Amino acid sequence: MPTTALVAGATGYTGREVVRLLRARKVQVVAHVRPDSSRLDEWTRKFETLGAIVDSTPWESDAMAAMVAERAPDLVFGLLGTTQARARREAAQGVPKEANSYETVDYGMTKMLMSAMEAASSTGRFVYLSSEGARNAANPSKKPAGAYLDVRWRIESELEAGPLAWTVARPSFITGPDREESRAAESVGAVFGNAALSLLGALGAKTTRERYRSITATQLAAALVHHALAPSSVGKVLRGEDLRGFGPGQG
Repeated sequence: MPTTALVAGATGYTGREVVRLLRARKVQVVAHVRPDSSRLDEWTRKFETLGAIVDSTPWESDAMAAMVAERAPDLVFGLLGTTQARARREAAQGVPKEANSYETVDYGMTKMLMSAMEAASSTGRFVYLSSEGARNAANPSKKPAGAYLDVRWRIESELEAGPLAWTVARPSFITGPDREESRAAESVGAVFGNAALSLLGALGAKTTRERYRSITATQLAAALVHHALAPSSVGKVLRGEDLRGFGPGQG
C-alpha cells in the first residue's frame, strides 16, 4: 500500500472526502490548501483532526517542484477545479477573473503538479479527476467543445503521452445535498438525466445508465481511493460504470 498521498484540491467537494477516506485506510495524507484561501485556518483544523498533514505551498513552479520532491508521494490526486460562480464572486472582491479561470486552475495548476512529479523523477501515480465528455469515443484526438472539457481533454492527452503512471476518472454529474456551492445547471441536469437513464436501464441499457447517471462526492471519492490503491488500475480510464459500488448506497 502507498505510504503517502498528496491531495491537490483537498478542499473541494470530492477532495475533502478523498482525504477522509484515505485517512480511514491509514494512508499518510498531505492535503494541499491554497495559501490565499480565506478558510486556510479552518481547513487546517479539519484536516489535522483527521490526522492529515496540511501543506500550503504556493502555486509556483519551483515551489511546487520542491514540495513534491520533499514529500515524495506515492500517489498524487489531481482534483483541481474552479467554477464560474467562484470567479464572479472573487472578481467582486478584487481578484482578477483570470486567476480563477479553467485555463489557470483546471489546466495550469494540474499541469504544474504533473511537471513537479516529472522533475522529481517520481515513480508515483497521478490520479486525475476528469469528466465524462472529455473524449470522443469515435475520434479521441478531436477536442471537445467548451473550455471546461477542453482542459480535461488536454490533461488526459498529456498524461497518456507522458512518463507518469496515471489513472483517469470520468464521472458524469457529481451531486449531493451537502454541496456548499450550488451548481444549478448540474443539479437540474442530474435530476432529468437520472430519470431518463432509469428508463433506459429498465429497457435494458444498463451500461448506459451506469455510465451517465449522477454520483455523490462520497461515492466518487470511495471509487477514487479504491482504484488509486489498486495496482491493476494503472493506465486505466474509469467511466461511470467503473465508479459504482465502492461507497454508501451503491450496489
